[in-house]
Amino acid sequence: MKAVQFNYSFLRYVLCKTVGKFLPSLHWNSQLSCLHYSDIPEPALPNNEWVKIKVKYGGICGSDINLIFLRDSPALSPFTSFPFTLGHELVGVITEVGSEVKHVIPGDRVVIDPVLSCETRGISRPCAACQHGDFSLCEHMTDGHVSPGLLVGTCHDTGGSWSPYLVAHQSQVFKLPPEINDINGVMVEPFSCALHSVLRNPPKNHDTVFIIGAGVIGLCIIAAIRALGISCRIIVLAKHDYQAELASHYGADEVIRLTSKNRYFPKAASSLHAKLLTPIFGSSIAQGGADITFECVGKESSIHDALRLTKSGGKVILLGLAGILNKIDWTTVWLNELTVKGSFAYSTEKYEGKKTRTYDIAIELMAKGKVDLSPLITHRFPLEQYKRAISIASNKGQEAVVKVVFEH
Repeated sequence: MKAVQFNYSFLRYVLCKTVGKFLPSLHWNSQLSCLHYSDIPEPALPNNEWVKIKVKYGGICGSDINLIFLRDSPALSPFTSFPFTLGHELVGVITEVGSEVKHVIPGDRVVIDPVLSCETRGISRPCAACQHGDFSLCEHMTDGHVSPGLLVGTCHDTGGSWSPYLVAHQSQVFKLPPEINDINGVMVEPFSCALHSVLRNPPKNHDTVFIIGAGVIGLCIIAAIRALGISCRIIVLAKHDYQAELASHYGADEVIRLTSKNRYFPKAASSLHAKLLTPIFGSSIAQGGADITFECVGKESSIHDALRLTKSGGKVILLGLAGILNKIDWTTVWLNELTVKGSFAYSTEKYEGKKTRTYDIAIELMAKGKVDLSPLITHRFPLEQYKRAISIASNKGQEAVVKVVFEH
């Protein structure tokens, strides 16, 4: 079968890191890149607790784009196994099940939680995080009977959704009810990322929430807050007009357009009821601001502004895949006693008085009609057009792009 794979090579890495600054398409449109479209065998079931899935739709995630552009910190490299097939967002159909699989059968339409934690790896004594239900914090993502990998789509043995087939452990598999169509279903994964972040850091109804970035995750944060019935005030910073329209559609109270910093920062401060102060030199600072800021971009400027526009005693949640960044002024963190937290993937949440898998909550909210994310799918491509798909996904302003998916 054909697959889009990533394979590390020191020479290719160095070449793309240097020349790619001036010729971005080198990262995906050259034999000199780490990305290749190859013929590979279908992945085999690692043991009888696994299933094989025929992919119907596979999404392109911001983390995939980060990887292709070599923006990830080397700190992530031990949690991969090369070469690996990209893609952890998907909706598909079960085609094969191991003899010990209990709750799904061939023909079931499913999504997967791609995190490769203790149970998926056959670890007999789960780590403390997994025992607590925090699978995304698993301590054994390089151990067990499958190769290292944080997720399906970064592990050599599992395959990924940028190919027709992949394998998953039965604990990762969630059936989709008929109320959820395929296009909404492929959004379960990014929606679960947002739900995890919101449920671990729930705004109060009287809070003001500031969301920096109106890409897929920023929009999913808005949708998650509203689907959970939280009536807080939501202010969103959006780069493009079409993002602003979607932010309003999903329940933002106010959308601020990202123009030049000198223009949007005072507007944001005013909307957040913060007073602007002028230092002897450098950027303006704000006194007051949001109760909770969800930072969904991961750049120096966005994190810098998140720290400056969050009120004393407030909370900043980092979802934007920040890597190695310089020139961030951390003064406001200690001066205003901010809580700065990361958020990664999904796991188990407190929901309606009990512990529930994030994916189950996402599927329930979609099935009940409380959220429909299918409007976010703006572009579909067959896998052989992966170069065009990546080009579109990495130049969102040019073609009003939100989510790009491969259609198998």
